[in-house]
Amino acid sequence: MIRTLFTSVAALGLAAAPAFADTFVIRGETVWTGTAQGTIENGVVVIEDDRIVTVGGADTEVPGGATEISAKWVTPGLIASFARTGLVEVGAEDSTNDTAAAMSPFSAALNAADGFNPDATAIDVTRIEGFTRLVVVPNTGNALFAGQGFVADTSGDLDTELDEKAFTFIKLGEAGASLAGGSRQSAMALLRAALDDARSYPARYITQNDGAVLNRIDAQALSSAARGQQLILIEASRASDLNAVMDLAEEEPSLKIVIVGADEAWRVAPRLAEMNIPVIINAFSNLPGSFEKLAATSENAARLAAAGVTFAIANVGDSSHQARLATQLAGNAVANGLSFDDALAALTSAPADMFGLTGYGRLAPGAPADVVGWDGDPLEVVSAPIAVIIAGEQQSLESRQTRLRDRYLSLEESERPRAYTRP
Repeated sequence: MIRTLFTSVAALGLAAAPAFADTFVIRGETVWTGTAQGTIENGVVVIEDDRIVTVGGADTEVPGGATEISAKWVTPGLIASFARTGLVEVGAEDSTNDTAAAMSPFSAALNAADGFNPDATAIDVTRIEGFTRLVVVPNTGNALFAGQGFVADTSGDLDTELDEKAFTFIKLGEAGASLAGGSRQSAMALLRAALDDARSYPARYITQNDGAVLNRIDAQALSSAARGQQLILIEASRASDLNAVMDLAEEEPSLKIVIVGADEAWRVAPRLAEMNIPVIINAFSNLPGSFEKLAATSENAARLAAAGVTFAIANVGDSSHQARLATQLAGNAVANGLSFDDALAALTSAPADMFGLTGYGRLAPGAPADVVGWDGDPLEVVSAPIAVIIAGEQQSLESRQTRLRDRYLSLEESERPRAYTRP
């Protein structure tokens, strides 16, 4: 079992409990389950070891000697469905930035998990905002193919268990066009040729050193995705680009595809729903920030939900240090017509289903014990977690920022740094 730091009893306002306790009873005035149980008023969640064993009402029988936590709201642990958290410490400092490798001779073969740093400052910051899982996506360097992404928890433990090579990431649209010779048609031709190379691995490479567009190592890495055995995450925003991805999916129905960005997805929502292609969106994208986002609207999420499209909400624009702001984006989506349940599902059960995280994103007996207790509505900007449990273990609610805050709040006036004054 992964070992993590425990937040102090004083900080959490919890009853004292032995350090070895593996059983928690979490009582919430509102318990959002993400299941057919719906939302339970005055609910109870019981955790033993790394699993949820019971979810019920106030009269639920609870084991003796368990650590009890009381919260206003209780939800599953949130999932950051598009993040680069842990791959970069300081974006402008190349030595701490492992998101992309523009000078590498490889692309699809790059394994982002090799660059993951559980000690990254942003890990703690993300965890204390209620996110227990990260879908970590590499960035492209000099090719359409960014490499292999992974899923990690936010415990910050050096022995964090990673679901490596969970998907491969590819860019189309404006960015893909610039990486593939200057046009969208060149990007699509390159993608089709690469999939053909990967499907023919290793046979084609026995007689030739390279394929049409991929070297041996990249073809091997892409082969599972090309055969429908691995998820493909494709970035695209314009409605016509989304149609091009769906055309590809119709030509090659074995491919498993999730689209990220999808700013104009509402325009092709019926087709996305019919083809059962999920999308990951920034629900607050509502300005024509580029020519491929001219039809962006803050009602994108609500319109996708109405059409029956599966979608997750993520802070796609600042995914390394501010993945945590996805709750604010979801709250804004609610203000623009999305139901609360759909918004919270877009942070929990929807991304869990997209990335094959069986049991995550829900409060149900037998599910992995990623659970968060909140001091208020989780989609309100003023709310915050009072307890975060990952795989049945209570986590620290400290970060570098909270330690700096506490340090300077407690300083006497004479100990504080001198403020600048004009001479």
